[in-house]
Amino acid sequence: MTGQLLVSAQDLQALLERGECTVFDCRFVVEDPDAGFEDYLDSHIPGAAYAHLDHDLSSPISAVSGRHPLPEADRFALFLSRAGWQPGKLLVAYDDAGGAIAARLWWLMKYFGQDCAALLDGGIQAWWAAGFELARGPGEPFEQDATVPAGIKLCADDGLVVSTQDVINHLGKAEVVLADARANERFTGKIEPIDAVAGHIPGSVSYPYNRNLNPIGTFKRVEHIRADLQALIGAYQSEDLVHMCGSGVTACNNLFAAELVGLAGSRLYVGSWSEWIRDPSRPVG
Repeated sequence: MTGQLLVSAQDLQALLERGECTVFDCRFVVEDPDAGFEDYLDSHIPGAAYAHLDHDLSSPISAVSGRHPLPEADRFALFLSRAGWQPGKLLVAYDDAGGAIAARLWWLMKYFGQDCAALLDGGIQAWWAAGFELARGPGEPFEQDATVPAGIKLCADDGLVVSTQDVINHLGKAEVVLADARANERFTGKIEPIDAVAGHIPGSVSYPYNRNLNPIGTFKRVEHIRADLQALIGAYQSEDLVHMCGSGVTACNNLFAAELVGLAGSRLYVGSWSEWIRDPSRPVG
């Protein structure tokens, strides 16, 4: 199934009853990396597998990378296979933060050439509010002996990402819009709860991902999101828009929102702020 980006709790329940999707719980807390899995064990959507941001949706940090480098294709394919996903089957991701983490999984599927992923609108809160059943415990065990089926062929699309050198090359030039999805207080440097240096990349603009969301964590109406993004882009094209955040995770929510409203083609600065500040010679705003 392709083309379906956002599903309601009712939609997901129907999909699960028909066996037409694979569900992933992506809850994660940066300050407490075990908290998301603990929440999953306490309650999750029946049949959902857990996707750990650090272990499953990222590769190990290097001396020059940001906090969440992209996973290698084979390793990510094995993770999907062990969780029961098959090519062409709809993957639905959810979290408890308006898609702040789940959008990373959605974007990885797109990055690896799999146009069959969606987000649960409103996350696990919407599922609970709809009165649907929640499961407890570890869920179905992964097939530890599974190998990547021949049908799962993941090919990275490097046209969807920009590197730190790309960003450096664009500094001071009116060529791209670099939108920072972090909270405005982090962008301005007023607070910095995670990274060693506060501030932002000179020339970037603040566009917190929660601008896409209603207070209850569901996505706003398409016309409202589109108006905000069009104001951000201005005279530029959507292909000129590059999204960043602290480590290339919450920026995926803005990428998702752009796709949702028909503004395709924007890219991700994967390393984002946590990679930018690795080199103290890089300017900070």
